[in-house]
Amino acid sequence: MTTTITWEEFERVDLRSGTIIKVDTFPRAKKPAYKIWADFGSDIGVLQTSAQITVHYTPESLLGRTIVGCVNLSEKNIAGFLSQFLLVGFADANGSICLIAADPKVPNGQKML
Repeated sequence: MTTTITWEEFERVDLRSGTIIKVDTFPRAKKPAYKIWADFGSDIGVLQTSAQITVHYTPESLLGRTIVGCVNLSEKNIAGFLSQFLLVGFADANGSICLIAADPKVPNGQKML
């Protein structure tokens, strides 16, 4: 069952469009993951995160990809790497993450309405 939140609570969640500009493997992570850097436009800039998305994506397939990120969560240290945003996706039938994207492409930094 889902929990109901108010419109005011939802408006506090800052989901933004971004473009992945750099991807590295992350051998120190407990589960297979990548280190990802994304450009969220001139107001927010480049943020980094760790994401367990290695099943469906290679580093090469992620570069230049438009993504959706939650940019106003508190920072989190993941195996010595500072995560500054949450990369948003859905789990497939096997629990592997499939990324959410804007289609067609939108400018970096657009707030989800």
